[in-house]
Amino acid sequence: MKRGNPILELKNVWKTYEMGTVKVNALKDVSLKIERGEFVAVVGASGSGKSTMMNIVGCLDIPTKGSVYLDNKDISEMSESNLSTIRGKKIGFIFQQFNLIPTLTALENVTLPLLFQNIPPARRKHIATELLTKFGLKERMTHKPAELSGGQSQRVAISRALANDPELILADEPTGNLDSKTGEEVMKELENIHKRQGKTVVLVTHDLNLVHHAERVIYLKDGMVEKIRGKKR
Repeated sequence: MKRGNPILELKNVWKTYEMGTVKVNALKDVSLKIERGEFVAVVGASGSGKSTMMNIVGCLDIPTKGSVYLDNKDISEMSESNLSTIRGKKIGFIFQQFNLIPTLTALENVTLPLLFQNIPPARRKHIATELLTKFGLKERMTHKPAELSGGQSQRVAISRALANDPELILADEPTGNLDSKTGEEVMKELENIHKRQGKTVVLVTHDLNLVHHAERVIYLKDGMVEKIRGKKR
């Protein structure tokens, strides 16, 4: 894998929200690089700007000022249609709330992003079956979310995030709804995805107990990068 080749780069990024006559700067002149294949944790207290950063690097929002490069393409002024296309092909999301569709089985939840990419039905089923089996859910593929434990639901969500073979995994408080033992198992899964598959993983969390899994830790405070610990690989 080529070193010094950032998959993500933020240059002087600001995000300003207007609340009536008041302007709130959620991000203030943030500049940073995340290399391809890195495992990075972004941490900070509530209101630090980490969720705003997550939305911007995940192509869910665009900055007020500054530039954001994903795979050397400036996404900061792209249309929603183009952002949606990039999200579907290059980014896998893992959320605290799992965000599984309750009326669909585990298998159907994992095939959903493949459907949006126009993958043929047989291929969709094959990919989803392989992923769920890999994560120990072979016997749970026909179960709906209400019939799964928290850990099983999060593994379904991880499988769904990997379905399109994205280059970047964004994990937003992935252990927030899990007990400590199950949360540690999920973090080990993310480590394996990073180490064995070479995926770039960005973990967004307020839980400092999780940062030892990452190679670098970016600390946000009041919308700014306060410090960065660890070294680029």
